[in-house]
Amino acid sequence: MANPEEMYQCQTANCGCIYDPDRPPRKLNIPKGTKFTELPRDWCCPICGASKASFKPLAGSGSVKDDHS
Repeated sequence: MANPEEMYQCQTANCGCIYDPDRPPRKLNIPKGTKFTELPRDWCCPICGASKASFKPLAGSGSVKDDHS
């Protein structure tokens, strides 16, 4: 499984989607291993439609953890 720094979680009220490069959403035909930063700028959450800007990394600088410390 990817490191937390490589995984991103949607921060909208409606969704807890986590983007994992080792398990990208199948319905979007994203190749396994595609980093979040490599996704197209207009990519959006497959569950709630939130933009990439609504996602934050699970660990590291600017992460979900930093927001709740």
